[in-house]
Amino acid sequence: MYELELNGQQRMLKDALSDMGKNVIRPQSLKWDREKNIDTEFLRTFYAMSQAMKGDANPMEDFQEGPKQRDPKKPSQANRTAAIGAEELAWADASIMLCLPGAGLGGPPLRATGTPEQKERFFGIFRDMSKELRWGAYGLTEPGAGSDVAAIRTSCRKDGDAYVLNGRKCYITNGGRASWVVIFATVDPTQGRAGHRAFVVEQGTPGFFVGKIEEKMGLRANETAELVLEDCRVPIDNLLGGEEKYQTKEGFMTAMKTFDNTRPLVAAMAIGIGRAAYEYACDFVRDNYVLSRPIPRYAAIAERLARAGRQLEAARILTWKAVWMADHSIPNAKEASMSKALAGQAAIRACYDAIEICGAHGTLSEDHALLEKWFRDIKVYDIFEGTGQIQRIVISKRLMTGLKAF
Repeated sequence: MYELELNGQQRMLKDALSDMGKNVIRPQSLKWDREKNIDTEFLRTFYAMSQAMKGDANPMEDFQEGPKQRDPKKPSQANRTAAIGAEELAWADASIMLCLPGAGLGGPPLRATGTPEQKERFFGIFRDMSKELRWGAYGLTEPGAGSDVAAIRTSCRKDGDAYVLNGRKCYITNGGRASWVVIFATVDPTQGRAGHRAFVVEQGTPGFFVGKIEEKMGLRANETAELVLEDCRVPIDNLLGGEEKYQTKEGFMTAMKTFDNTRPLVAAMAIGIGRAAYEYACDFVRDNYVLSRPIPRYAAIAERLARAGRQLEAARILTWKAVWMADHSIPNAKEASMSKALAGQAAIRACYDAIEICGAHGTLSEDHALLEKWFRDIKVYDIFEGTGQIQRIVISKRLMTGLKAF
């Protein structure tokens, strides 16, 4: 049975991030949103602070390299600790979670599939960032292949001791500043998933360059880039896992395993934003209404707050189940999709309800600008890492396994 209690290190982490979020991060949140950037010096300070948090509860280790796959006989708390940290940081400002230096979304596929030499080489650059911050990234989405992962068209062909890649990736978090990006390509689109290959493409590789930096509705402080590959020669040594890995559908499965780890973290971030809006609305109502009075409108407000609170709590419990399964090396594709589908919708509803409850103060007043920002930020959490519709397809397939229609 999965656990709901936090251990001592996790409680300490949660309290530390909550305090930092309230007193340090959130006061700068609107400035970062307007400037569409988080100060490098702040990120450097945050990174330095994290290095003092050693041991199994060091969230930066997981944020930098991705939650780890552990020996099932020695389950860890790494995925759960990362989810706790993700919720607290998103409560303060969701952009900072995405801007943290380290391997980012590129970490899980490298950890799951990379050879020992590849892990040492590509994770090694994040061990000492005291002088220079570095990022990794994950390049799967294309203009014509977002939810339908099997439809990617970025091509790769072997040419001597290298592969030549051609294509375009879009909406890549930290793509413009990443030291390396895990790029998915196909040797033959007609092979579908079996034709997929994953490469670590390093910054500065000839034929690999950054296109436009996206202008976004929400999460403005986080960089989202277009990446272009034109006759980009990538050494065979950068083929993730080596050529033997791709005798089956390993390339596609690498992408899916990544989602099983990252979708609960995205769910945790959504819960953090939804919780921020929910708590804001509760405080607003507490200061402006007496809900115990027998007024129909007050009863409706109380019901909306109660619904938001219970849906966010349910989403958190399901998210913790998904990360507990990951920590115990139990397949969690269904639970990962469930957590993301529920959390995204619950958080969107919480932000929507908060806006309506607070009325004009929710969007027009400068004093309440954070609520408007959260409303802009939250929508993408029902889109990236697989849309809500895709999550429901994944869930239904696993619930209905064995039926001919599936």
